[in-house]
Amino acid sequence: MSGPMRDWKVRWPDGSVADRHGPVGEISERVVLRHQVSRSTVVLGSGQRDLPGLADRAAGAGLEVVRRHSGGGAVLLRPDDVLWVDVLVPRTDPLWDDDVGRSSMWLGAAWCQTLASLGVDADVHRGPFSCGLSGRAVCFVGRAAGEVVSGGRKVVGISQRRDRGGARFQCAVLLGADAVARLVAPLVDLLGLAPRSEILAEIEASVSGLMIPDMAADHLFEAFMEALSSTGSSAG
Repeated sequence: MSGPMRDWKVRWPDGSVADRHGPVGEISERVVLRHQVSRSTVVLGSGQRDLPGLADRAAGAGLEVVRRHSGGGAVLLRPDDVLWVDVLVPRTDPLWDDDVGRSSMWLGAAWCQTLASLGVDADVHRGPFSCGLSGRAVCFVGRAAGEVVSGGRKVVGISQRRDRGGARFQCAVLLGADAVARLVAPLVDLLGLAPRSEILAEIEASVSGLMIPDMAADHLFEAFMEALSSTGSSAG
């Protein structure tokens, strides 16, 4: 792909998960950050309060706890189990949208195109934010405009941080048929959520890992970059 609308710089950041959730500096061009997770980590949203006992429970499970600069609920990252990608767009880019409610629609569409190329039917959530019992606490239970669902379950979570220079969209895809049991359900106990049985049932009904035979994060990322490179010239 060539031309200004198809030029994405791809970078592989170093450092800890905490380091890579810090400020990204000036956003002056289209950039994709492909993150590798080296240590299992609970990542809290920027607006989540500190929860009593979380640090001790996480430490007992061998987990680090960090806070990202974008909104939404908690995510549990484990090596090789999650594709974590940040997409940076400057405010001067045609993909920028002043309307936060629709600003990630184009990115959700790119993820749908990605999944379609791999034989998975998916749709962009276009309704209002829905959170159920635990969606404000657990990222993958809530659904915001632009996020991606397949078979009625969320498969791509997207949060964003906006400033004067541009937007940073943080995308997470859970990999594997047992991703809910490994990556989402444990958050109920780590965060001390209740009523436990009702929330676990809600999670089972509303979240899914990406179940594609022989799927690896690198393969999915390559398909995503193909889709992103063909994205149109505006967010609309």
